Amino acid sequence: MRRREFIALFGAAVVWPPPAYAQQPAKIRLIGYLDYGGGISPSGGFAPFHDAYRRRPFLEGLRERGWVEGQNVTIERRFAAGQADRLPALAAELVALNVDVILAAATPAAKAAQNATNRIAIVMADPGDAVQLGLVASLARPGGNITGVTSLAPELATKRLALLKRHFPRPRALRFSGIPPSRPRKWR
Repeated sequence: MRRREFIALFGAAVVWPPPAYAQQPAKIRLIGYLDYGGGISPSGGFAPFHDAYRRRPFLEGLRERGWVEGQNVTIERRFAAGQADRLPALAAELVALNVDVILAAATPAAKAAQNATNRIAIVMADPGDAVQLGLVASLARPGGNITGVTSLAPELATKRLALLKRHFPRPRALRFSGIPPSRPRKWR
C-alpha cells in the first residue's frame, strides 16, 4: 500500500460516521413485598396505616433514588392479613417470580422469606432483635442474604443511653418501657 492510499484510507476511517447502536431498554427491576399485616382495605385500596407509614414512604424513597413504580420498577405485593401460616406460601410465590429483592415487613415475614430462599436478597424492615431471632449472625456483619433495619437490638441500647446521657447529663427523671432484657445492664 502506498503512502497516499494509506492516508486516504486513514482519513476516511476518521471522518466516517460511527455506526449507531440502538439503546438497549433498561431492565425493569422486580421487588417482592411481603407483609404479615393486611395492607389492603375491604374497599380494595390500601389500608390507611399501611399507606401512610409503609407504602408512601417506601415509594418516595425509591423515587428519590430514580426508581418509579410502573416505569423502571415493578412491585409484587403479598399480604398475609395477620395469618402467619400464609407467609411461607406467599414467600414461595415471590421466589417463584424470581424477584430481584424481597422487602419483608415484620418478623414473621422476614422468617418466611429467610426460609424460602438463600439466593435472593432480603431486606427486613424492623423485625425486632434480628440476632436473637436468628435472622442475622450479627448487626455489624449480618452474613447470608439478609440485611435491613432494626430498632430493638440490645447492642444499640448502651449506645442510645450514652447519647441520652451526653445530651442530658443530669436528667431529673428517666422512665423506660418495654420488654426487660435477659441480662439487665446498669447505667452509670
